[in-house]
Amino acid sequence: MEDWILNHYKNRTWAGETSVQQAGNTISVFGWAFRFRDQGGVIFVDLRDRTGILQIVLRKEILKDHFHLAEKIRSEYVIAVQGTLRKRDPESVNPKMQTGEIELVADKLEILNSAKTPPFSLDEFEETSEEHRLKYRYLDFRRDELKNRMVKRHEFVFAIRNYLNSKKFLEIETPILNKSTPEGARDFLVPSRLNPNSFYALPQSPQIFKQILMVGGVERYFQVVKCFRDEDLRADRQPEFTQLDMEFSFVSQEEILAEIEGLFSKVMKDVFSLELKTPFPRMKYRQAMEEYGSDKPDLRFGMKLVDVSEIVKNGDFQVFTVAVATHGVVKAVCVPGGSVISRKEIEDLTAWLNRDYKAKGLAYMKHGPNGLESTITKRFSPETLAKISEAVGSKEGDMIFFGADERQIVNHSLGALRLKLSERFDKPTEGHFHISWIVDFPMFEWNKDANRWDSLHHPFTSPNDSSLEIFSSDEKLREGAGQALAKAYDLVLNGVEIGGGSIRIHSRELQNRVFSALGIGEEEAKEKFGFLLEALEYGAPPHGGIAFGIDRILMLMTEGKSIRDVIAFPKTQKGICLMSECPSEVEEKQLQELKLRLVKV
Repeated sequence: MEDWILNHYKNRTWAGETSVQQAGNTISVFGWAFRFRDQGGVIFVDLRDRTGILQIVLRKEILKDHFHLAEKIRSEYVIAVQGTLRKRDPESVNPKMQTGEIELVADKLEILNSAKTPPFSLDEFEETSEEHRLKYRYLDFRRDELKNRMVKRHEFVFAIRNYLNSKKFLEIETPILNKSTPEGARDFLVPSRLNPNSFYALPQSPQIFKQILMVGGVERYFQVVKCFRDEDLRADRQPEFTQLDMEFSFVSQEEILAEIEGLFSKVMKDVFSLELKTPFPRMKYRQAMEEYGSDKPDLRFGMKLVDVSEIVKNGDFQVFTVAVATHGVVKAVCVPGGSVISRKEIEDLTAWLNRDYKAKGLAYMKHGPNGLESTITKRFSPETLAKISEAVGSKEGDMIFFGADERQIVNHSLGALRLKLSERFDKPTEGHFHISWIVDFPMFEWNKDANRWDSLHHPFTSPNDSSLEIFSSDEKLREGAGQALAKAYDLVLNGVEIGGGSIRIHSRELQNRVFSALGIGEEEAKEKFGFLLEALEYGAPPHGGIAFGIDRILMLMTEGKSIRDVIAFPKTQKGICLMSECPSEVEEKQLQELKLRLVKV
């Protein structure tokens, strides 16, 4: 490598940061040949580095014997250039480029490395399949779309760290190799060579360790941490993902929510120029489920679920009357302009809701010129039809869909229908963001298959003050577990849960009561959570915390289609890395060292 390159690299100029004010300066730039044009004796190269693009002018009369190097340059060659920065002629200014008013006239050139022709265009305006972009991720990084998202990711995490440092939070790392504990999803297991037939688990979250840190007197902890879950994948899930994990001591739920609002409003403004009004709106879990059919409601549009059970219970339509009589519910959702939905589309929607949400049917009424119309309207009196229309606020051209079944099935199915139809009939305004807290979650949810109560969040969540009486005895707990509310809270942005947390249990006695409700006996509790339970007996302070999905937030804020768009090296929906080709088989010798034997499947 020539001396001028070695001498100038430390003082290099970034291509995208050059400006008209530097015209006349001699500079050195390093990067990739993005585009090149040979005009006979003059070659133009668009040099690209991480910061942007700068046009390079390579003239034969200036480079002389080195001009042959310019003639060799092809797409994605790595080059070093020294020259004089100058203003472009007015007719050659490119307003679409950040550096479109200037160019670098080269007097020195070196090809640092050649390159094969890329398997896909690196131009940001050309479509490329995700499979190609994942397989050649190192090339995808050279495209503005991924590069800019990684820059935003860096800025976002950096802003979080700066803010929390100013608020006396300590960043402390917790173990990656840990004990397997039940947290709702399957663990990734790691066999221990030094302890045959024993396994570590990769953490689904640092939950237990951050509570231990509170017992240790850290008081304010945070960590930008990798978490792992072996679960079926979708757009907002990956086997490994990144959380902002936080825990506080000596705080109430109100203080935690206020602290988080301060963090988010500051970071969103600094990184994305998004003004968030504080305090954030709040909605109780029950209201969210009843009106939107989801504990993470998208509040950017209407189409609420309306309970019409009282209106239709005495009608002549058996589907509705039976649902109400058997302690179910009848709800309706009005789709503005939805009367154009065809019968075939309704059949497809019905089949989807039956398959995915166990909904038995999907009754409907169109609001025509003369009021509500359908094959079932003759089963209701004109007065009842008028009440239905008034309850849901329908007008001519709208469509009303009904769900009649168990409350949970109706809420979930109509909530899903609401979201699906909003894409066509009530689409949120682009660039509009709605953030809100969901509070007052139930402590437990009934598991029909296992015939037991499960934690809605996790078993260390503290009951709401109004529910403490339920935990005062085993008898009251057996009778009232379903009514117990938790000091739990989720933060929802545009219908996506971006964070969730709770006030923790810091009393060993109360923790035992919660374990009892979950059917976790003393021996099982000791085996799975022994070190935490013991720590609670050594002066555990009142504490609580929250965790945020960094990937989900960035996906929303950079308008990505999935969290794969904001992760440097993601896996496919089958959990495969196309670039490194993992997971992969291992040598028999490695299995023997771990005392493992494969079973044919």
